[in-house]
Amino acid sequence: MEAKGRGSAVVALVVVLMVVQCEMSVAAIYTVGGAAGWTFNMVGWPRGKRFRAGDILVFNYNRAAHNVVAVNKAAYDSCKAPRGAGQYQTGRDRIKLAKGPNYFVCTFPGHCEAGMKIAVTAA
Repeated sequence: MEAKGRGSAVVALVVVLMVVQCEMSVAAIYTVGGAAGWTFNMVGWPRGKRFRAGDILVFNYNRAAHNVVAVNKAAYDSCKAPRGAGQYQTGRDRIKLAKGPNYFVCTFPGHCEAGMKIAVTAA
């Protein structure tokens, strides 16, 4: 009986590992702006793409000239990020999408207003 119990535990562990592996391999990685990277006139970049919660957005940019700030819809619409908003500034940021709307802007003066912002909805 003991051997049968251990065999069941091993099978259960293998099934769990397969499920975890499948979930990890489902996440897609998107480079924002493609080869041009995170730059001006990005508003339309998400159009035609299907995003899912857990997908990764990669923001490539010159960190001396830009940043990426995760904001809410009001800040996205107004281009005014609140203090304490999630700011990224490595120049090679990888951000995992949450389910629902995700908003990102550059807070360097005038950049968001020049279209350096995206809104992505993840299913």
